Amino acid sequence: MAELSFTEEQKKQIVSTIREAENHTSGEVKVHIEKKCVTVDVMERAKEVFFKLGLDKTRLRNGVLFYVALDDHKFAVLGDAGIDKVVPADFWDSTKDQMREYFRNGQITEGLCAGILMAGQQLKAHFPYSSDDINELPDDISFH
Repeated sequence: MAELSFTEEQKKQIVSTIREAENHTSGEVKVHIEKKCVTVDVMERAKEVFFKLGLDKTRLRNGVLFYVALDDHKFAVLGDAGIDKVVPADFWDSTKDQMREYFRNGQITEGLCAGILMAGQQLKAHFPYSSDDINELPDDISFH
């Protein structure tokens, strides 16, 4: 199981980073980790997981999924329709590039944390955090 690839400390670090990123934006961040990508196209699998986790149900449609298939060395960053309407098409490229550098060195936790923080900062301009913000999704990691 993919969960066994992470120590308790690493899991806590990722969850803490999700919470920190969400302190900058009303966007909702989720992380999903699998051993293998069950489809040929990583973006198709990320979309399946996105809907399964309810990221399309946020009020502002500003959910973001960080999907990682460990054994296949594949990952995706996928934002919801509300984000796609207001950001350029290459919005996630710099985030993915930064994550890829960590992943190449086997630093999965560090790569996820760097990407999550970067996403929080990038989304801040379009979806700023407000004092009445409601955390619409749990700040946990899902595993398959």
